[in-house]
Amino acid sequence: MDKAKRLNNIFGKDGKTIIVALDGFGFSANTDGVDFSVKSVHQLLKYGLNCALVTYGQAQLFAQDLIDVPTILRVDGSVNVFDSSVPETAQFFDVTDALKLGASGVVCMTFPGSQGGREEFSHKMLARLAKQGEEWNVPVIAETLPCSYAVSDQEPNSDNPDYIKTAARLGVEYGADVIKTRFTGDIETDRKIVENTRRPAVALGGPKTDNKTYFEYVHNLMTAGVCGIATGRNITQDPNPVGKVAALSAIVHDGKTVEEALQIYSTTQS
Repeated sequence: MDKAKRLNNIFGKDGKTIIVALDGFGFSANTDGVDFSVKSVHQLLKYGLNCALVTYGQAQLFAQDLIDVPTILRVDGSVNVFDSSVPETAQFFDVTDALKLGASGVVCMTFPGSQGGREEFSHKMLARLAKQGEEWNVPVIAETLPCSYAVSDQEPNSDNPDYIKTAARLGVEYGADVIKTRFTGDIETDRKIVENTRRPAVALGGPKTDNKTYFEYVHNLMTAGVCGIATGRNITQDPNPVGKVAALSAIVHDGKTVEEALQIYSTTQS
């Protein structure tokens, strides 16, 4: 299979995507709802979900549940899962592991601007994966996080738009096919990030807030030219994940308004 076909498993025919991030076990002890979501994720495909981001263990444990679900393999993870700031990461898997599991792509994090050799390590990891991806025709997604995994006062530039823009482009320069990164929700600011990236850009997570605020955020992203979203808790910990995905699909894939998305959320149940 060539790389374009695998990218079509990740993105819809419109070039947009909704990815549910189920890889929390690799980074956090806060994993409520993840296992339930993995077992039921195939049901979300008909409501507009495109893909699931999974760990190696999930791909094995839930192989039958994921058999019809396009997946992206997380190849890196925390080396201290009980520290929510994810102070260090390491690479544990690669493109060949993704092929064995039938995944459509791989994802890793990079940390431009970080200290202690973390930036060098993460960019070298991305470059190795990009070379493998070219050899095996597997898309490589770089989750470019300026300075650190967590946004905090200790890392004031972790959500700085200029840093985000530079980090995203740096991921492309090291070979990423797709960038997954932070966005601000401000249309003009995010448009500059997208334009600088020059590859499909997918928004990381987003605020954990009420539906109206979150849908407004996603609507602004799409207006700015972002190609979709990759979110975990906003789907897995929502009391109505089917309605949430259907509403997000209305915005991402169908260009609907926030008000229309809210109506879809309230009327769509599993």
